[in-house]
Amino acid sequence: MESPSIQQDAPALGRLSAIAQLRIGGMPLTMFAAVTLVTALAIATGRLPNDMIGGFAVLMLAGLLLSEIGKRIPVLRHIGGPAILCLFVPSALIGYKLMDPAALKTITTTMKTANLQYLYIACLVAGSILGMNRKILIQGFMKMFVPLLAGTAAAVGAGMLVGLAFGYDPKHTFFFIVVPILGGGIGEGVLPLSIGYAQILGTPQGDLIASLVPAALIGNVVAILSAGLLKRFGEKHRHYSGDGVLVRTGEDQALLREKKDEAPIDLRLMGAGLLLGCTLFILGELLAPLTGIPGPVLMILAAALLKVARAIPESMETGAYQMYKFMSTNLTFAILVGLGTLFVSWDKLMAAFSPAYFVICATIVLAMVATGFFVGAWLKMYPVESAIVTACHSGLGGTGDVAILSSSNRMGLCRSRRFPRASAERRWWWWRRC
Repeated sequence: MESPSIQQDAPALGRLSAIAQLRIGGMPLTMFAAVTLVTALAIATGRLPNDMIGGFAVLMLAGLLLSEIGKRIPVLRHIGGPAILCLFVPSALIGYKLMDPAALKTITTTMKTANLQYLYIACLVAGSILGMNRKILIQGFMKMFVPLLAGTAAAVGAGMLVGLAFGYDPKHTFFFIVVPILGGGIGEGVLPLSIGYAQILGTPQGDLIASLVPAALIGNVVAILSAGLLKRFGEKHRHYSGDGVLVRTGEDQALLREKKDEAPIDLRLMGAGLLLGCTLFILGELLAPLTGIPGPVLMILAAALLKVARAIPESMETGAYQMYKFMSTNLTFAILVGLGTLFVSWDKLMAAFSPAYFVICATIVLAMVATGFFVGAWLKMYPVESAIVTACHSGLGGTGDVAILSSSNRMGLCRSRRFPRASAERRWWWWRRC
């Protein structure tokens, strides 16, 4: 018979065993703690490298930790908790001046000087488009054109009406609330808008940016929450969700059945895929001055056209897709931490939270998402997927789309054991940016 002391120690030993088995980002908790300790000591002693080495360490550790916490908070975990925490906890730390200057400096170097977010987006765009089934790419555009157009019209109409109800001038509502939400983020939306508005109105660009950014931020938050709720709705009402598949027709299912098994990981092909993503980004930058269209948008168009024209060898398409999977699996939450640190202004976000302003922004996004849901159902799409794609129209640029898609678990291959047949065709979401 066991002694009482041994019986009393058993629960404690069980708890310790459970803690030891915890994993964060694929690492045992003890290993994660050791890596965090080394990085923290480097920050405390001023020895943290001010380059991508230090930036990767800080961003990945913060992203892994915040995403793990977000997965475990009741209610919040069902509406995109990991993405929300990765965006707004760093923003709050900056707003309250709690972030260490050395960490902020290396994040700035990595995200802005080294342009990590553009490398990430380039790999995701190249891999998601080139790795898709060509027929689904073509049919997906034809299918999504109507919901996006209808959703945009509904967003404009609903926003103007609610703005009038709260006493807002229609011109102000349209140009300073609706357009920033639908404009494509900060770098590709708010900044170009502020330049144009400054030239027309004779107002300092900085003042205009402060007026435009809150709408884009709030719109993106509402879109993230909407995507998380749509995910939950689809899990409870299976008939409305395609688990990442867009179209419910028999032809679409036949295309999915024809999909080849994924090729084994090839490190050389992944290198070619990385180079291809960088080349497509450079191509977009080369064409931007000639067309007046932002380079990242042209990059997406070029990838789609090359895919449709079958201009790239299938092996390189496979490499681009494998690189996409690596980047989306390992760097998504790190990128969100960087976005929250540098682009989501906590002060402006808090200052904009008047009830009327928030209701107008929320109405714009919800009208767009609801229209995408019902129009998608009318076009024989899965309404949940159609609504999520439409919600991306209010994303805070490419990284805002990442937050929306992460919130709805539509970034990559389905992680849920209940949906083992969910296909990689969900990668098509990134293509909607064109």
